[in-house]
Amino acid sequence: MTLSKSNRFSWFTRMNLAYTLLVVVWGAYVRATGSGAGCGDHWPLCNGEVIPRPERIQTVIEFAHRASSGISLILVGIGYFWARKVAEKGSWIRRMAFLGVIAILLEAALGAGLVLLKLVEFDQSQARAVSIALHLVNTLFLIATLSTQAWLASDPRFFASGRRGILPSDRQFWITFFVFLALGVSGAITALGDTLFPSESLLAGVAEDFREGSHFLVRLRVIHPVLAVLWVMLAFFWSNRLESGSLLPFRNLLLGGVILQFLIGFLNWVLMAPNWLQLVHLFFADLVFIAFFISGLAYEARKSSIPA
Repeated sequence: MTLSKSNRFSWFTRMNLAYTLLVVVWGAYVRATGSGAGCGDHWPLCNGEVIPRPERIQTVIEFAHRASSGISLILVGIGYFWARKVAEKGSWIRRMAFLGVIAILLEAALGAGLVLLKLVEFDQSQARAVSIALHLVNTLFLIATLSTQAWLASDPRFFASGRRGILPSDRQFWITFFVFLALGVSGAITALGDTLFPSESLLAGVAEDFREGSHFLVRLRVIHPVLAVLWVMLAFFWSNRLESGSLLPFRNLLLGGVILQFLIGFLNWVLMAPNWLQLVHLFFADLVFIAFFISGLAYEARKSSIPA
């Protein structure tokens, strides 16, 4: 494989990751605007049509999300076949490309399930909360596979087979990772509660969180800030592993992202979660997740004497 082929594939993996983040944020906009039923209960068709008539804005929003998600599936598929062409059998590039296909197919299946089971728009059921949680976990799985591909593709040596494991083996990393998963799930459920049960004021919202008889989506909102504080503490502890040499830029990027994201989350709470700020909050949360996950890859590479 020539260096030019490596560079082209590396550029594609980064572009694919960036596009996926935009699709994820647009999916959150679908939820925030109550547009999940914009195509009715039809899937993959929209209101029974391949290209629907834009009779209401919710249809336009939902159809745009389906179209962008379809493009994402195609891009991940291209990445898989491209990886098979440029990387050796048994390489981690190929493995991550395959996992990316699994993740994007699961993403499509979960999205279809939301529509076909009518767990969209104003649905307030426990089933919707569970489906939202599963969707969030799988989205992070997809982002992790694409982030890993992008990181590996930056070094031509990872296109060869026979490399040792590249996933982090550090226990502290995985504790922090699973706390982030819990934080993400609680954030998705909190955002759903904020959308379905908007508060008249900040104090009224806090009172509703603790009032007996409040809907479970409202009462669950208090979990998210607690997990956010725990995550910040664990992220700072993890960053102590990244204080030397080539790992220092990963530490600085991670800590800067964690601090900024915490401030955005606090502002989101104070302003009672306006739609635009929810999207900003989600976007930066995904960026922080990428920075954290890649820091784990770089740390493992350093331990294995592979330049980070």
